[in-house]
Amino acid sequence: MNLFLPIDLLYRRMSTYTTLVILCGLVIFSYLFDLFAKRTRFPSVVLLLFLGIGISMITSRLGFEMMDTTRLLAVLGNVGLILIVLEGALEIHFDKGKIGLLKRAFLSALLVLLGTALLIALTLKALSDSSWYVCILNALPFAVISSSIAIPSVANMRKADREFVIYESSLSDILGIVVFDFVLFNEAVTSKSIVGLGLDMVAIVVISVVFCLGLLWLMGNLKHHIKFFLIMSVLVLVYALAKQFNLSSLIIVLAFGLLLNNADRLHHPVFARIFHYQRMSADLDQMKTLTAESAFLIRTFFFLLFGFSINLVELARLPVLALGAFMIGAIYFARIGVMALVAKEERPDVQLIAPRGLISILLFFSIPAVHSHPLVGNGVLFVVILFTSLLMSYGLVRAKKEDKTEAVAA
Repeated sequence: MNLFLPIDLLYRRMSTYTTLVILCGLVIFSYLFDLFAKRTRFPSVVLLLFLGIGISMITSRLGFEMMDTTRLLAVLGNVGLILIVLEGALEIHFDKGKIGLLKRAFLSALLVLLGTALLIALTLKALSDSSWYVCILNALPFAVISSSIAIPSVANMRKADREFVIYESSLSDILGIVVFDFVLFNEAVTSKSIVGLGLDMVAIVVISVVFCLGLLWLMGNLKHHIKFFLIMSVLVLVYALAKQFNLSSLIIVLAFGLLLNNADRLHHPVFARIFHYQRMSADLDQMKTLTAESAFLIRTFFFLLFGFSINLVELARLPVLALGAFMIGAIYFARIGVMALVAKEERPDVQLIAPRGLISILLFFSIPAVHSHPLVGNGVLFVVILFTSLLMSYGLVRAKKEDKTEAVAA
């Protein structure tokens, strides 16, 4: 009996409405995966990846021609990254009491990024005769914590842990892109390249201040009933334009989210007169809802597509699994060591929340073919994403048990 017969018949009768049924079915599956993840702390992203692999197997069996998904992944990934960082920023209320938390998160994100990249680069150099430049460039995508997985996964953690993860993962994304772009466009570190980096950072800070204030003013003065997609379109437009000049435009997204969520706390007379308006609180709530739902949709199709693009034959190769294991060891060795020094206040469970995901995929696909490492491919990337997500799940379960124990003791 041919188990694929019903699917084969569906394929032969494929129409516009069949396509709509499939797309809507995938969104429903993703929603069910999210419900499952909230109950079990098992990452929904892993389920999406396996669903994508399953779809790939079915389409291959039916004789579909496998398309190149790289460009579509890049588009979905960048939009998803913007929405996820914005979603995280819209949950953060900033005050002076959080300066210590921000400092710990920044130091942790920076030192873990550099330490992990160095350890993985050393591993790649030891296993091949590639140049140090190639090894470091290929190591960086694996050194960045994915906010696209970390932020949604910690929604039910206690507030202190959740805020640290949001800050750290968002900063890791930003710092990872800054360092990656610096290495990508500068094969050698010179005084000229360092000065250029400094000027770029000054430029992005100035752009962030001007743009964020302008966008906040626009929100308060738009009278049309449709304005949130306009705001988000402008945000994506500025992000893309800044990226064209190799600027770290994710800082703009983070700054806008923080400003929007904390604008009502800024009581300077001039600021309040220009930017405060009557519907600010209601608009903020609508913006949060729209951002969260849009991020969910983009994240769904991004990870499905990445799972779809995985070569199953490559996953079965022992060198791929071995290199993935080495990288995972480097990730947690660096993370546990750094956090023991700069983030002692955080629970050990937080040390396990270091998933790789959307940002790692984006940076990995940004490496020019001439600089790609012969040992590093999609299979290694999948192994690292899978097992860092599973270890994060274990950390979330442990944190949940500790919270229950503390509640009973109290």
